[in-house]
Amino acid sequence: MNPTGIFIPRHWPPPCDEGAATRLLERFREVDENRLLSIPGVLPMLRCLGGNSPYLASLVTLEPGLIHLLVTAGPAAALAQSLSALDQVSVSAGRPQIAAAIRQAKRRVALIAAIADIGGIWPLENVAGSMSTLAESTLRLSVRHLFRSAHDGREIHLQDPGRPDLNCGFVVLAMGKLGGAELNYSSDIDLILLYDGTSNTYARGTAAARIGSFTSRLARNLVMLMEARDADGYVFRTDLRLRPDPAATPPAVSLHAALVYYETMGQNWERAAMIKARPVAGDVPLGHRFLEAIRPFVWRRGLDFAAVADIHAMKRRIDVAGGTALVGMADPVARIAGHDVKLGGGGIREIEFLVQTLQMIWGGRDPTLRIKPTLPALVRLTQVGHLPRAAGRQLAESYRFLRRVEHRIQMVNDRQTHRLPEPVEELVQIACFLGYQDANAFALDFLRHVSVVRANYRATFEQVPDLAGTEAVGPDLDFRGDDPQPAATVTALHGLGYQDATRIIMAVRQWLAGRVRALRSSRARDLMTTMIPTMLIALGRQPNPDEAFNRFDRFISALPAGVQLMSLFQRNPILLERIAAVLGAAPILSEHLARYPTALEGLLETENADPRRLVRSQMANAVTLEDAVLAVRRTVKERDFFLSVATLEGRLDADASGRQRTALAEAVLSTLVPRAIADFACRFGHVPGGSLAVVAMGKAGGREMMAGSDLDLMFIYDYPVGVDESRGGRSLPSGQWFGRAAQACIAALTAPGAEGRMYDLDMRLRPSGSKGPIAVSLGGFRHYHEWDSWTWERMALTRARVVAGPPALRRRVNEVIESAIRRQRNPRQIRINAQKMRERMGRDFRSDRPWEVKLRVGGLVDIEFIAQTLQLIHADDSGFRRSQTTRVALKRLMDVGAISRTDGSFLIKAERLWRTIQGMLRITVGRVETETLPHASAIPLLQATAKAGVAVSDADDLLEKSDKIAKDVRMMFEQYVGGPDQ
Repeated sequence: MNPTGIFIPRHWPPPCDEGAATRLLERFREVDENRLLSIPGVLPMLRCLGGNSPYLASLVTLEPGLIHLLVTAGPAAALAQSLSALDQVSVSAGRPQIAAAIRQAKRRVALIAAIADIGGIWPLENVAGSMSTLAESTLRLSVRHLFRSAHDGREIHLQDPGRPDLNCGFVVLAMGKLGGAELNYSSDIDLILLYDGTSNTYARGTAAARIGSFTSRLARNLVMLMEARDADGYVFRTDLRLRPDPAATPPAVSLHAALVYYETMGQNWERAAMIKARPVAGDVPLGHRFLEAIRPFVWRRGLDFAAVADIHAMKRRIDVAGGTALVGMADPVARIAGHDVKLGGGGIREIEFLVQTLQMIWGGRDPTLRIKPTLPALVRLTQVGHLPRAAGRQLAESYRFLRRVEHRIQMVNDRQTHRLPEPVEELVQIACFLGYQDANAFALDFLRHVSVVRANYRATFEQVPDLAGTEAVGPDLDFRGDDPQPAATVTALHGLGYQDATRIIMAVRQWLAGRVRALRSSRARDLMTTMIPTMLIALGRQPNPDEAFNRFDRFISALPAGVQLMSLFQRNPILLERIAAVLGAAPILSEHLARYPTALEGLLETENADPRRLVRSQMANAVTLEDAVLAVRRTVKERDFFLSVATLEGRLDADASGRQRTALAEAVLSTLVPRAIADFACRFGHVPGGSLAVVAMGKAGGREMMAGSDLDLMFIYDYPVGVDESRGGRSLPSGQWFGRAAQACIAALTAPGAEGRMYDLDMRLRPSGSKGPIAVSLGGFRHYHEWDSWTWERMALTRARVVAGPPALRRRVNEVIESAIRRQRNPRQIRINAQKMRERMGRDFRSDRPWEVKLRVGGLVDIEFIAQTLQLIHADDSGFRRSQTTRVALKRLMDVGAISRTDGSFLIKAERLWRTIQGMLRITVGRVETETLPHASAIPLLQATAKAGVAVSDADDLLEKSDKIAKDVRMMFEQYVGGPDQ
């Protein structure tokens, strides 16, 4: 046979077991139709495989044709053909066929990679890369098959059954060595499985009501396909323990839960792990979006030397647990016997720890360091000067050597082991397999590389600088001992702005002694100890540091546990600054935080978060209505706290805050109401052709909600004539069914929980007020407003918006509302009725508090009455279009000449001022009975009113200007609506 084009080297490591080598040659001769043994290099190759590895010998016997392809075409062509065969497998094939195909691919690629590695044909990158590519290919095929099977079984609905992973809402994240495309020979694969419960894939089909259980079952099936052993072997052992909180979470984790975990509880070792995270199967774009979302968690802009201590401590724990030090003997072979090539001192893990730690420190500022494979990352760290060139070169050389040793250990029997054998004769076999003449030569080489790694590892961590700034305050803030007034600490506290140093010293000592429930664990106290200087500096910046500290103390004392919160503050220093500002200026928010600490998690959201997506993602895993209510209520409370803090900080004005709070309420209504109705229908059936709509009134209708706003709602239903009762379940008369369905919706929206109620509802604006039915039929609603409604009720309708319900019913309800508003009435009578209603409100509700801006004469209600009254009067004017939002309505009334531009502009400015004052007081001090405001609370109020167009020097000045503005508003009320003498 002509040896031209032969890709096999002539020289191979000798066989350690001559008998085993001979037996493999004999078996191969029986099937060697192509007379490969006559080709130079083939015989020593087979002797090497047979005499050193029972596992590889078995693969040669199973795949003799692959040997021919390898010899004549080379390992790259053989690899391509083996992977191509996987691409030809139909995703609709049966589970046994899929399992057999991926196991055959594993056999073939394992043999190709071993021969290319042992023969020195491929470098480490290609060897590890081929095993990684195999893992990705088998995972992709398996996920596609499982999703196509679920689609065919009507559990889910795929966007494109021919491409099952397209937007499927399920992604496989490769972690560890697979994430870095550097799998070792007998590696397991570390995976995180994520799903997006809001994906359309799960919206239809039997899995829609149990997405969590479906994805968990799919995850278990995926693992079984990968690691179950049968006559064809197995593919990869699979480890899902790198997922968030593996002891408490299912095998597949929802996207939202994962994001919340990493944003609130993720640890430094998880940051290091996420450096290598890479989506490899399923909905890969979803995986990229997830990794982008947690990028701030993994890569921090600040020089993150604080992470080094955590990573280094974990490495020390591994050392202690595993006894990783080399044995102290003179004989080199005895010293390395039983040593762990991966976890042992000077091993592979130390190189990986070193690289990942430097990436964590510097990668936040330098994106070029965000490299997943270890060797390229080493090169880049050397190029930018974070590692000496000599160190980078030595570490790369040692890494290649240690990985080669690791592979030979694993190739013997395909065992996931990293430990050198302890018996000398077995160590001799490994040395032989690596091509050494004896074990002593191998041991000396091994010890040299281990020593190089150890030296560079220690040098790297010794050069990491201390955290900047801690030495400036840390030594002076010493809370040890029992001296009630340690001089240095008292001086430092006074320098930070505190007056009662003794009180603060006593409280901090209580914390550090574990006498506060949240700080009883040593981990929580350790975290608090490291945070104390930063926390005291942040609280000391507030206008009244002592009061801010007292509120923080009450907050800490109310917590059930502290590790999560302390970790959160430690990883998010800016969050501590924000909380300090809340504690300093807003006692109302401070008390809320002390009662409901989980509200703090809301601050991790962004201002532009989509409320509908937030709510839908929380409901995705809810099995029951109670689960849905619990999840949505927590979301509402967390988001409400976020919006309050953003308002306090001046990042949201009254208009923007009103829009976002209202959008959140609409998202809740549009998603939770249908869920409540569906739950009700399970017990009482449904009314054929019937439907229910929700109408928002008042501040919710006007998109002007603020902290503490009620939801003013109406429920309106309609059903076909002749449908007298519900069908299915326990049937009810149709009208009664809708009334009780509305009650079920109200119960869901108002159910109390640990965080309080989701919303308080006000149903008094429905026809006939509190005396009328909870839900009104569309016909009854129409009749009432044609014949029985009062002027003030039609005024209230100018703010009505249909926010939930089927499109057809929403359209019909809107038509009735518009018809009622446009019903012709005498303008003079409308004004008289509006003025009388305002007088009645003045008698019934107290409005003499100095900071009462809603009900005072010339306050917010007066402006709203002007807008509503004029909208009724001019509803049919050419070119006029109603708006539920007061400031927009006033602008449109100006445009049609119903109000002068001067007056309209003044009223818009006054209305914004009143909402700004009311909203800010609600989140800082609540109801104020006196003219005096706490100084710390007055600061954000004055800043907000200045942005609203009313700049003043202090709270007294604001009250004085408010009185003048109110007088002018009242004059305009009397001009456009009417006064007592009109």
